[in-house]
Amino acid sequence: MPPPADIVKVAIEWPGAFPKLMEIDQKKPLSAIIKEVCDGWSLANHDYYALQHADGSNFYITEKNRNEIKNGAILRLTTSPAQNAQQLHERIQSSSMDAKLESLKDLASYSRDVTFAQEFINLDGISLLTQMVESGTERYQKLQKIMKPCFGDMLSFTLTAFVELMDHGIVSWDTFSVAFIKKIASYVNKFAADISILQRSLAILESMVLNSHDLYQKVAQEITIGQLIPHLQGTDQEIQTYTIAVINALFLKAPDDKRQEMANILAQKQLRSIILTHVIRAQRAINNEMAHQLYVLQVLTFNLLEDRMMTKMDPQDQAQRDIIFELRRIAFDAESEPNNSSGSIEKRKSMYTRDYKKLGFINHVNPAMDFTQTPPGMLALDNMLYFAKHHQDAYIRIVLENSSREDKHECPFGRSSIELTKMLCEILKVGELPSETCNDFHPMFFTHDKSFEEFFCTCIQLLNKTWKEMRATSEDFNKVMQVVKEQIMRALTTKPSSLDQFKSKLQNLSYTEILKIRQSERMNQEDFQSRPILELKEKIQPEILELIKQQRLNRLVEGTCFRKLNSRRRQDKFWYCRLSPNHKVLHYGDLEESPQGEVPHDSLQDKLPVADIKAVVTGKDCPHMKEKGALKQNKENE
Repeated sequence: MPPPADIVKVAIEWPGAFPKLMEIDQKKPLSAIIKEVCDGWSLANHDYYALQHADGSNFYITEKNRNEIKNGAILRLTTSPAQNAQQLHERIQSSSMDAKLESLKDLASYSRDVTFAQEFINLDGISLLTQMVESGTERYQKLQKIMKPCFGDMLSFTLTAFVELMDHGIVSWDTFSVAFIKKIASYVNKFAADISILQRSLAILESMVLNSHDLYQKVAQEITIGQLIPHLQGTDQEIQTYTIAVINALFLKAPDDKRQEMANILAQKQLRSIILTHVIRAQRAINNEMAHQLYVLQVLTFNLLEDRMMTKMDPQDQAQRDIIFELRRIAFDAESEPNNSSGSIEKRKSMYTRDYKKLGFINHVNPAMDFTQTPPGMLALDNMLYFAKHHQDAYIRIVLENSSREDKHECPFGRSSIELTKMLCEILKVGELPSETCNDFHPMFFTHDKSFEEFFCTCIQLLNKTWKEMRATSEDFNKVMQVVKEQIMRALTTKPSSLDQFKSKLQNLSYTEILKIRQSERMNQEDFQSRPILELKEKIQPEILELIKQQRLNRLVEGTCFRKLNSRRRQDKFWYCRLSPNHKVLHYGDLEESPQGEVPHDSLQDKLPVADIKAVVTGKDCPHMKEKGALKQNKENE
């Protein structure tokens, strides 16, 4: 018969005695159980004793956590938390260096337990430790040369105990003096070779900055980015992690007006390239905590864009309007003087309106109005100007390629850039605080000082490419954006190590490939593989195929208008082709202009019997495709 649920069978140890096997009744008060154990070993004053886990954690058992005791657990009878705290409080003030060192080592271990920590803090233990840090170092400065290992260990255990005690959140961080902060900050430089002291000092500085605004200001005055950078150039990943954590904390807590200033300092100190070389591309795996800190730095860096993202364009601001003029000039007047004022004002206005339409702005008369929506606000215009200046050939090619089209398939550069900037901000969560658990950093964003702008430049070229692959019109704008987002997200999940690798991933994610992936994922869903679905698919497939065939034949009967090509360039003339209602003859002929609606068979002079067609050539196999490299699909008989 199993024991009652409230009874737990355990073994209890006591130094110098055989372990006791006993049953603990969880309904009885813990003090009664401890008294029973003490009586068994003839120990008086049971109030001075407590039970703790003997499994390595050594945590005390209390009324709050006693339900965690499992059958077969090994417990230990030991001095109570209050007694232990009192003894250690006295021993760490001993004049004997050996006793002091041993007691600080014990304190560092016991402080992980919140029950002990509460008792030690009640004895004003935190103040004692801070006093030891502030004054103790001077006291033992003379001993440092002859007892350097002892001094280093003593300081390390003191700082470890302090960190552990503060981690319980019992004491406010606001209570510490400037002298203590100065001392901790000095250790970051003085004890660079002592890993444990350096690690604890960095951890204390991070916690101070994150938990108190007053301490942030004091720490920011005592520690500089220049003092932290050398610790990133070492080989200890734990020290690198704590160093980036301090930089992140200072970045996160900096006032809005100081944040950009700090970002400029980080850029001057080449933080990005140092992290890339010594952390991301170091010959070792990046652990989860480091990945989290890199993610936080990535988020905080991109959040600097929030101000521009949420700034509307002022249509009356001449400096802002000049950026739009510059976009027009680079695209259409690259070889002429920027201030060319020839021609009447009306003529120039008409020319500008025409050019703004070619640039793909929604508002052709006053494109400044396109940037009044936030997000993406002025950030979209910043991206467009960066693309036009730093990737000028690609910019001009995209604008001219689309502005010369007259078949409703032009990709509007202005509108696309605005929507793409907004999408990239959503993907990178610009303006949101970093998550406490996420470690999703992207190495490629650490490879360039202007990573967001370069990211945009790659993605706007992808958007233009996908638009052409989809043969999209303005009505398909949202569909194209959805496909582009999927392409970007799928490429990002592979964690490319550089922007070039990101580009090559996108090259392999064409619109056709996305369709294949979608189809494959749909087919791999459990529902699609179930027997009823497969049976239904088999049954209706012939009917679906016949329907598709009829739709295609109907489209052929309706006919299509094509542009006429010659060996030099596209002409303004057109030709029309349609299938006869009996599906036996193709009627085709030239037209002077693009027709509105169907063209009757009678007006198409030439005929081609379907029976005479030997083969159909499509896509890149067409002769005119090989010559022109255009993306038109035409039929041709052989």
